[in-house]
Amino acid sequence: METVEITVERRAGSRKGAARRLRGTGRVPAIVYGPKRAATSVSVDGIEFERRVGHLEGSHLIRLVSSGADAELHERMVLLREMQRHPVTGRVLHADFYEVDLAERLAVSVPLHFTGKAVGVVAGGILQPVMREIEVECLPTEIPEFIEVDVTPLGIHEAIHLGDLRLPEGVQLVGETTQTVVTVLPPTVETKPAEAAEAAPEAAPVEGQAPAAEAPAKKPPEKGGEA
Repeated sequence: METVEITVERRAGSRKGAARRLRGTGRVPAIVYGPKRAATSVSVDGIEFERRVGHLEGSHLIRLVSSGADAELHERMVLLREMQRHPVTGRVLHADFYEVDLAERLAVSVPLHFTGKAVGVVAGGILQPVMREIEVECLPTEIPEFIEVDVTPLGIHEAIHLGDLRLPEGVQLVGETTQTVVTVLPPTVETKPAEAAEAAPEAAPVEGQAPAAEAPAKKPPEKGGEA
């Protein structure tokens, strides 16, 4: 996996007002934390963050770059654990970086990429992904960008399970192997209007209410007598 580099600067203020002013300058407030170090408040350039990190899917190893004045942050290896965006503008509001040890295995989420056209879909079925990503365990340097899942052999009512996935060497699955990843559903059959009318049952009388009586037939008018 290719390592991404991003420049960070330590920040002093951690309150909402300070974060708001920081965003006004085009920077994104963030935090760097991990099991072996205290949390550190930092900031990153908003444009650089979007260009290098914001568009990535899955977990990617990130190398922090900092100026000589703050050597403690320089060369620290992290993963982007959380990213908050504005619900309307989509602008990045905050980011959480989790520091990792390159020699220790960790659990991460990896996206699934479905390839091919299932034979069940050709027969009229509907491809139904159940999972879009899976959790795996591996070294930080061995995190796959995605796991490819070939759905070509899938027929209607057939499925691929976690245990069927082919994982790269050094990557171990986390979870039950019997969990369904993707399946092919049978085609949806639409009822034609004529068939629906024939299949519709007659309205049943309401309990306790007698059925409506048929209206009596009208008697023809009597002919008048001859004079």
